[in-house]
Amino acid sequence: MSPNSGRKYLVSGVCCSTEEAVLRKSLDRELGAGRYDYNSVSCELRVESGVPASGVIASLRAAGFGGKESGEEESPEPFLRRHAQGITVAAAALLCGGGMAAGGVTSRVLLGASILVGGHRIVRRAFGSLRMRALDMNVLICVAVAGALAIGRWEEGAAVIVLFAVSLMLESYSSTRTRRALRSLMSLAPETASVLRDGRELVTGVADIRPGELIVIRPGDRVPLDGIVVDGRSTVDEAPITGESARRTKETGDMLYAGSLNGTGALRLRTISAAGESTIARLLHLIGETRDRRAPVQNTVDRFARVYTPAVLGLSILVALTGILLPGASPGTWLYRSLVLLVIACPCALVIATPVAFVSALTNAARSGILIKGGTHVETLARVSALALDKTGTLTTGDPSVTDVVPLDSRTRGQLLATVAALEKDSEHHLASAALRASEKEPAPDPVPAVEEFEAIPGRGVRGIIGGKTYYLGNRALSRESGFLNGDVEAALKRFDGEGKTSIVLGTGGIPLGVVAFRDGMRLGGRGIIDRLRRGGISRVVMLSGDSESAARPLGNALGLDEVRAGLLPADKVREIERLRGAGTVVGMVGDGINDAPALAAASVGIAMGISGSDAALDTADVVLMSDNLGHLPYLFGLSRLTLRIVRQNVALALCVKLVVCGLALAGGATLWTAILADDGAALAVIFNALRILAYADTA
Repeated sequence: MSPNSGRKYLVSGVCCSTEEAVLRKSLDRELGAGRYDYNSVSCELRVESGVPASGVIASLRAAGFGGKESGEEESPEPFLRRHAQGITVAAAALLCGGGMAAGGVTSRVLLGASILVGGHRIVRRAFGSLRMRALDMNVLICVAVAGALAIGRWEEGAAVIVLFAVSLMLESYSSTRTRRALRSLMSLAPETASVLRDGRELVTGVADIRPGELIVIRPGDRVPLDGIVVDGRSTVDEAPITGESARRTKETGDMLYAGSLNGTGALRLRTISAAGESTIARLLHLIGETRDRRAPVQNTVDRFARVYTPAVLGLSILVALTGILLPGASPGTWLYRSLVLLVIACPCALVIATPVAFVSALTNAARSGILIKGGTHVETLARVSALALDKTGTLTTGDPSVTDVVPLDSRTRGQLLATVAALEKDSEHHLASAALRASEKEPAPDPVPAVEEFEAIPGRGVRGIIGGKTYYLGNRALSRESGFLNGDVEAALKRFDGEGKTSIVLGTGGIPLGVVAFRDGMRLGGRGIIDRLRRGGISRVVMLSGDSESAARPLGNALGLDEVRAGLLPADKVREIERLRGAGTVVGMVGDGINDAPALAAASVGIAMGISGSDAALDTADVVLMSDNLGHLPYLFGLSRLTLRIVRQNVALALCVKLVVCGLALAGGATLWTAILADDGAALAVIFNALRILAYADTA
């Protein structure tokens, strides 16, 4: 079903992928596969509109989980209901302590009450898992406690229940930090907006506003949808979307993102997207899809967990049989050891070691204005050692201006610019807007006829017919092919190349008509950013540019790049990426234009500029820098390396704890207390360790 359709519910009690599998089995059986969509990051369940709420809640409870319609979240809950889990755990702990201090029948009564109070949720989930023919931690704990009671270990049985209940409570409280960060993003875009329809201003739901409608943004309002400013001027805080703390001035023609905060001016906005297609909506959807784009290390851990649990279960059964079949062995002793193995058999700490870390990384990046399209790209970013950078729009601002106009015939500067502007009017090249602006400032006395049969020549320029004549406008290669690369043109191109400018030549019928030069400004902090990348582990930084060698080389030298590859067509950029990857190097590519899309796809990980980037680049890229700030790159690579480091720490910790306890259990040196403390302690440790990623700061 569509992720934006149906009724929405919030599910509680799902702590790991094992329990998620139980939940999905129950929903498949009760509701039918394909009639729901479950987001394991936000614990949000969307169900087809035709399914009654009572049936959904019943399905969740049948599997041992809680749930409510998301609208209920807004109404305050009574204190007892809000803290029911903590109160239950505290009561179970007090009963357990009282039972251990008492003696005789009183002790058994108190310990039994502790097991009932602290374990009723665990038992309900265990029955739900068994109904789905699944063995999860709840089932294993129930079997272990039943075994402990059978051999007279009531104190340990009650202690296991209490400690496990405490663990579930702490896991629930700690894991909500990530979901709280995610929901803070969800709350950025308002649910209603003031829309202008038939000359009247109406307040309506954002979901009912169509692309192309006009909405009014008053001072202090949140922007409800992406759009273009058509009237007004104001300063806008885009930090939630772009990660930039400085307010930006917005006026007619500027882009606004949903979730931005308007300042003191009033704005009118023409929407360009529906509610489910805005930048903030896409950001949230990408975070929610993280489980569908798992990192390789996560898949490896999950495969190991699927082998580990049945292996330890089999070992537990074998240990229990040893006490029965081995002559002289104590059945009670070996049964107890098998119960310890049962507790340690659930791979909960292992399977949550990676997803919590990757979700924390995706959420942290989103808060800094960076969209990472899944956990697999976080892992790839952590391994990048070579980085390729496009020049125009990436290393430079992508907003060039005309610096020189050199007529080579009887045309005036204004006439030459007017002809260039006419040809560039339908072009998507980054120089087109600069040529149009220059023509407006220096108009020709007579208008230029409309261009007919316009054609873009990839990597070279454009061609079009004006007044019956075929005109060519482009670089040195197109000038040579068109037959008007004479000495005057060559001299002008050489001079502008030496000044680090980009030049285009206009000609017709083999005769050059003039040369126009442009300069594009370098992005702030360029050299410092490259130095920070090197300190962060990027050993090779390369420029891939479609500009001439003489135009690209000065910028590359100023930035201290390792290589400058110039005069490249889109296919040439792909070949350069493949060359860099040839030795097994993990290569990142940063670009913004349509011509960068093939190279972004060819790289190990593609990074697109969010504001200046073309739709093709944004769709192809694995990561999007919403603010176009290259200063976020060192933070991005630092965040990914920290995430992979924490994942490795988590896996090593969880695995070592389990293997040590398994060894102690076989040798008779571990108790049920030891097993439950070790397992729950490891699970909590990996969660809290992963949550450190949320605090990682972008210092750009």
